[in-house]
Amino acid sequence: MSIQTADTLRDEVRRRYAEAARAVTEGGSASCGGGSCCNGDMASADFGASGYTSEERGELPDAAALASLGCGNPTAVAELNEGEVVLDLGSGGGIDVILSAKRVGSTGVAYGLDMTDEMLALAQRNAREAGAANVHFLKGVIEAIPLPAESVDVVISNCVINLSVDKPAVLLEMARVLRPGGRIGISDVVAEDRLTAEERAERGSYVGCIAGALSKSEYEAGLAAAGFREVSVEFTHEVADGMHGAIVKAVKSADAGTRLKELTPVGSSSPSGCC
Repeated sequence: MSIQTADTLRDEVRRRYAEAARAVTEGGSASCGGGSCCNGDMASADFGASGYTSEERGELPDAAALASLGCGNPTAVAELNEGEVVLDLGSGGGIDVILSAKRVGSTGVAYGLDMTDEMLALAQRNAREAGAANVHFLKGVIEAIPLPAESVDVVISNCVINLSVDKPAVLLEMARVLRPGGRIGISDVVAEDRLTAEERAERGSYVGCIAGALSKSEYEAGLAAAGFREVSVEFTHEVADGMHGAIVKAVKSADAGTRLKELTPVGSSSPSGCC
């Protein structure tokens, strides 16, 4: 992927999610220029806040639920515990950060990382309304996480990694910021191995969370190369022919720090077997 193409795609993602945040701020539901971001290419009901229980939605400000654009519920996938430090990649309107903050309690911390000013402002407003004091929102891209190495217990994400323009960098960054034994609990769109990149693009756009999705084997190989063990990619529901919402889990290996130094630096070409 050329630098120009990567920058163009990232700018398009930023623009569409800024539109979604403005729509919610103005009293509507999240929309992206006539579509609804990740489900703009599909007639699937499995995007947005539908993956959360009524009890979870009751813990949230209305605007946080309206701004949900994910394809699952990573806070449930990750099984968060009291006192843990959690990082949500692509935190959007803050739904998963707020729920995470409640799960980890006053002795824990929930970070949200997003590159869109409008989403960050909406998330901060939602966190204040929810009374979540143990949250911190960071501006940045998920390919270069602005946190120190080995500072996080759990990384979560909800239908965002498929939007990255450099997925190997994201996988390496997750491993870098996690403590040894730390884990990931991710909801994402994942392709069946039978689909080529061209066939994925035929099923939907990049900003619609389809064309940029990894295949199951690519995800597994990429996580293993980045220093993860106990890797699991489980399909949950079909969103297009051969494309699925999926739960992705893995644990950072104890020797991942040494292995990461041997891998391709962030921002360079892919580690072996991935993406």
